[in-house]
Amino acid sequence: MSLDTDLIPSELARLARDNHVPGAQLAIHHHGRTLTWEFGEVELGTGRTLQRDTAVPVGSVTKAFTATLAMSLVSDGDLDLDVPVTDQLPELAALPPDLTLRHLLSHTGGLTSDSSPDATTSLRRHALECCELPLVRAPGTSFSYSNVGYIVAARLVEAMTGMTWDEAVDAVVLQPLGITPAFVGPPGSARTSRPIAAGHAINRATGAVRPVEQSLALAEAATGALATSALDLVVFGRMHLVDDVHIVDAANLAMMRSPVPGADPFGLADGWGLGLATFQGGWLGHDGTADGTSCHLRIHPESETVVALTSNSSSGFGVWKQLVGMLHGIGFEVGDHHPVSDNLHPMPSPTGCLGRYVNGDTEYSVVSAANDDRLRLAVDGELSAQLTVYDGLMFSIGDLVTGQHVQFGRFLGNPSGRVDGIQITGRLASRTS
Repeated sequence: MSLDTDLIPSELARLARDNHVPGAQLAIHHHGRTLTWEFGEVELGTGRTLQRDTAVPVGSVTKAFTATLAMSLVSDGDLDLDVPVTDQLPELAALPPDLTLRHLLSHTGGLTSDSSPDATTSLRRHALECCELPLVRAPGTSFSYSNVGYIVAARLVEAMTGMTWDEAVDAVVLQPLGITPAFVGPPGSARTSRPIAAGHAINRATGAVRPVEQSLALAEAATGALATSALDLVVFGRMHLVDDVHIVDAANLAMMRSPVPGADPFGLADGWGLGLATFQGGWLGHDGTADGTSCHLRIHPESETVVALTSNSSSGFGVWKQLVGMLHGIGFEVGDHHPVSDNLHPMPSPTGCLGRYVNGDTEYSVVSAANDDRLRLAVDGELSAQLTVYDGLMFSIGDLVTGQHVQFGRFLGNPSGRVDGIQITGRLASRTS
């Protein structure tokens, strides 16, 4: 696999402009050297150039750092992957007695996707609140992406280290890698000396782009509070190529890269390890969105390659998908998830899928449209997407305005053939009506 870099600067700029992205960073480590490219502004209209070291809120890519922190404690014998969480921290006794750290890091704990803490709620208090939430599935039986699981994992880390999560991830992971810490949260809570790019929201109907503030509650920091550059993500990913920092021992690093049996993250990845998604061809990584940002990390240990993209717009996911396609066109393959093959054709929308599906406090409603035969998806009562259904009850998720399809999900049936669940953005939701 070789990389011709001549086209990259102009293509990155073109893709960013086409997708209404004010600024983006791309970093690629390959054949022993790291190259970086930047485009655009820190905040639209300010004239402040997005630099190589500008931090961008990376959203859920933070979870890969949280998992690395937890696995460092596993390496040191302070935490155990398979001893029940309730035995390691009795204050969490309301959790299922068979729930383990392995379940939490691989999203196989059966916990709900999200929770809604107050802006000032402590991690300890919020973790205790999460213990009372209903299960989506029994621990260890299926994959369902869960921010709640990482909140519980962060509380374990906090209790075992005596440090807050941000103190621990800085001391154990960021400092050894030479990454200057930057954390975001509710307005006014950003903690860093680094410049942080503003996120941007796009009005799909008009193309208007506006800056947005970060809003992640402090208690949820371990799920998405980090801000890094694309170069920082490459430095982090290189741990899995040649580990010269020894944050996690070799056996546990290998475990992070190995798909967990039964973890089927349809719509997100091809498999899931302990904190890292797995993709065909031996690729690893994680994707993340914060308020008005979209960021992506891919790691290929065999070819000693790391690719990272950060973008400061909610439409940056389109840049990533098109970038992967562009790199493929010049002979440089990057691992990504392709759940629906190109030769599948849409099928008539099945009425048996209409209904209400619930994951914790999140409600997904699948309804029929008045003007065509496509299904519509509403999240918590707000129409958000159109669904195109394929054989096997898989579906693509399309933007209501542009019709662009970039994400996928599927309906799930019980042994009798009745649709009784949905898996969307990796989250399982059970049908209630």
